[in-house]
Amino acid sequence: MNHLLREVLPALGLDEGYAAAHLELAPGGSLPSELPVNTLAAGAVAAAGLAGAALRGAQRVRVDPRQVSVSFRNDQVQTIDGSREPGFAALSGFFEASDGWVRTHANYPHHRVRLLRALGLSDGAIRDDATAAIAERPAQHLEDLVTADHGIAVRVRTIAEWMASEQAHAVAGHDVLAVRSVAPTDPLPVLVRPRVLDLTRVLAGPVATRALAQLGCDVLRVDSPHLPELAALHLDTDSGKRSTLVDLQDEHARHRLHDLLGRADVLVTGYRPGALGAFGLDPERLTEQHPHLVCATLSAWTPTGPWGARRGFDSIVQAATGIAVLESRDGQAPGALPAQALDHATGYLLAAGVLSALRRRADEGGTWRVAAHLARTAHWLLQTDALDGAVVPVDDLGPWTVGSDTAYGHVVQARPAFTLDDSPREFAWVGRRYGADEAAWEDAPR
Repeated sequence: MNHLLREVLPALGLDEGYAAAHLELAPGGSLPSELPVNTLAAGAVAAAGLAGAALRGAQRVRVDPRQVSVSFRNDQVQTIDGSREPGFAALSGFFEASDGWVRTHANYPHHRVRLLRALGLSDGAIRDDATAAIAERPAQHLEDLVTADHGIAVRVRTIAEWMASEQAHAVAGHDVLAVRSVAPTDPLPVLVRPRVLDLTRVLAGPVATRALAQLGCDVLRVDSPHLPELAALHLDTDSGKRSTLVDLQDEHARHRLHDLLGRADVLVTGYRPGALGAFGLDPERLTEQHPHLVCATLSAWTPTGPWGARRGFDSIVQAATGIAVLESRDGQAPGALPAQALDHATGYLLAAGVLSALRRRADEGGTWRVAAHLARTAHWLLQTDALDGAVVPVDDLGPWTVGSDTAYGHVVQARPAFTLDDSPREFAWVGRRYGADEAAWEDAPR
């Protein structure tokens, strides 16, 4: 039994007997690491598949670790008209400070602006300019400086440094996957096509809702018109979903969103804890106004501790928790996992929790809450006694990818990471225009 899957089965209301009877999980994996990344990846995907099977009454879940590995590396695999987009912008990555290393994240324009402003650099600055500015300052000072300006940078820590921190102790107080009922309600039937409102961005949340779309949910992703998405990320994670733009600063738009919530089954949020409270989307008010709603939340650092409201991404969590030091290739410069495995694994775990909550809402009733966090997934990876088997590279991507003609061009990307029974090995669609759909639910059988 996969170590991660065994740990989360109770949270899903399933047992090892059910997993043994319904899961076909091949051994191995193709993600080389000092840590059991293949165990993490396959276990998280299997959890989502089994939770989907339990909800849908499917008989068999098939998970091939080679397909999982390619799916987790889709940002490195995906091409648009034969070209591959770089995974990180020039100002994202590791920089050597005066007394150590920092990792920055500046893929989005607003994050780039904040980083440059904190460093005292002009908008036209390039990586060499940032390298010189960072080299003059201590790593902790840089982390504090950029964070105070709402940018994203973190001092690279060892595992021991991280585990001794107050935030690590806060992370340890959370489950790797939490699925719980917070209030009694009458049971609701299992629907043919549950409605999922997707308020998430890069990368774990969109991965979770993509998995829900694969399993037949009507997923409507909602973004702000003031925070445009990167085309490559949209193509990577929005397959099978619809996408709309709603300005929550506008009162009428907020009413429209709450109308959507009134007819939704699931809300998935991935913004910083507390960031959506001003729009009436905090858990307390949602429980009162929409008790039928399954609310799933994820964050970088968990909602508790001194970093609870801090911004973070997979690469930043790796750097802070000691993974980057462990993955160093030369013992000096920090390294990284072979994929953004914290994002992907956390996303599949969150999807598993949502599917379990929908099933249990039908069986038991209740107002359900689901939560998972990148830092808690990192703790699992660092503290498990699981061991990966031999890593077998995927030399030919052909069997594990599929090409689609889209509005953005010809896109080649990874196939879904798991299948149920004889379900399709492709997403329902790829490359639907970002933000082009109406803010409305599909008129389809429920």
